[in-house]
Amino acid sequence: MTKMTFQSARFGAIEYETQDVVTMPDGMIGFPEDHEYLVLAHREGSPFRWLQSLSNPALAFLIVQPAEMVADYGFTLNDSVAAELELYEATPYLVYTVVNIPRGKPEEMTLNLAGPIVINAETRRAKQVVLEDSRFDLRHRVVPSQAPPKAA
Repeated sequence: MTKMTFQSARFGAIEYETQDVVTMPDGMIGFPEDHEYLVLAHREGSPFRWLQSLSNPALAFLIVQPAEMVADYGFTLNDSVAAELELYEATPYLVYTVVNIPRGKPEEMTLNLAGPIVINAETRRAKQVVLEDSRFDLRHRVVPSQAPPKAA
């Protein structure tokens, strides 16, 4: 296996192999020109990962498997997306959502449940899917906001 090195803005030099690359032909929403990514561990034992672009050293999305944070999260992939990703009943796949943590306010962390990233675990082909399901929010609060106490 040939190891390659990529110099990222956030993580410095990253060594990887061809089979580590996740290919997103359509890119991420808002970043259609970035097609190749690596999924990197945040730190040991953390549920978070980074989706690091291989064409833009400064572009990395914080991601998490939504089931780690939202117990009842699930959706049905439409047939055209399943075919595009070559996902069949027995095909292993991964689902991630983009995480947003406002600086200095981790309690305001949100997940983009309406735009999950689906990865075929065998081919490493991926797509950010837009769900037409009103149950899923672009900014789903992980920690419910505390209502201010009512005045007596």
